[in-house]
Amino acid sequence: MIFRFATCTLDTDRHELCRDGAPVHVEPQVFELLALLARSAPDLVSYDRVIETVWQGRIVSDATLAARISAARAAVGDDGKRQAVIRTVARRGVQLAVAVEQGGAEPTEAAAELRQKIRYTTSRDGTGIAWAEMGEGPPLLRAGHWLSHLDHDLHSPVWRPLLERQARGRRLIRYDPRGTGLSDREVDFSAVTVETLADDLEAVADAAGLDRFPIYAISQSVPVALTFAARHPDRVSRMILNNGLVQGSSARGEAEKTETMVALIRSGWGVPDSPFMKAVATLFAPRSTPEELESLVHMQSVSATPDTAAEIRRVVGDIDVSGILHKVICPALIMHCAGDAIQSPEQSKLIARHLRQAEFQLCDSPNHMVVPSDPIWGPAVEEFDRFLTAEAT
Repeated sequence: MIFRFATCTLDTDRHELCRDGAPVHVEPQVFELLALLARSAPDLVSYDRVIETVWQGRIVSDATLAARISAARAAVGDDGKRQAVIRTVARRGVQLAVAVEQGGAEPTEAAAELRQKIRYTTSRDGTGIAWAEMGEGPPLLRAGHWLSHLDHDLHSPVWRPLLERQARGRRLIRYDPRGTGLSDREVDFSAVTVETLADDLEAVADAAGLDRFPIYAISQSVPVALTFAARHPDRVSRMILNNGLVQGSSARGEAEKTETMVALIRSGWGVPDSPFMKAVATLFAPRSTPEELESLVHMQSVSATPDTAAEIRRVVGDIDVSGILHKVICPALIMHCAGDAIQSPEQSKLIARHLRQAEFQLCDSPNHMVVPSDPIWGPAVEEFDRFLTAEAT
């Protein structure tokens, strides 16, 4: 069997690993570990199963196990700090953090349309930010949000359809926020604010050579986009702001809501079949198919560690951009789901009241993330296209 992931090809019949088209020598136990991860992807593989498969159940030390995982990371061009390809969950197991294709078939036409180039840039404070571009045409920058992984998102039944639509006739630029996906994972969130996150967006825009461009933002990336637009009104042509916020729960004096979500995250994030993970996913998209819900659960595990996810939620809780809304001068399409349990529609209404050229639409859905199976998905993306097309007319 042939497995393809990241820039690697793993041929279990020939016992061969190639990276970027070149053979990579690995020890037999390292190869068996990679094969186990590829066969099991996207599931988390417990350490007990690793020992049972690679060492046939013999007793091995933690140091030996860690050494083989480290060697496997090196073989696929990864390291323990980034964990961009091979991710470990403390005391639980290890998994591939990228999508895996099996067999020797050529990519489908749809997959070819979504081929992307992933690059890195550096934010103002030195944090490495992974960004990607796909498609051709006028630019659209998709602001980085929670539950993001540049590689995994191309294979997600939740994100892929929207990415296909946004990249149709456009050059779509998107990135993983700091601490998530393929961006730097080691981040001191005690020093992170909405201004810091806007620095990340600015670094990506500069690296992509974007001068004046539209932005699509959802959820907590909305105040990030607003902060950038207030900082650089000459660079943002228009914005689509979907299910966003002006003030986080802590900033609104509701710190208990922030801590409840943080506790929920810490209790089950990254644990397969955890009721806590499913509860978080269900809060984000109560109107979704089992496949979409499963994908949302998997997004949790590949996008960030439990600690990072909790710290990001605290950062979001502290956000307050109400004082800069008057500086945003570009046209904005503001859409919010009426039954959103994560961010109240009142937050988007507040944005609409203060932006000079705002267009507000309230959607009939309980979802925070608008998934393709939601009846409003089609009309929503039609509105996105209408609004963006208006820029060129």
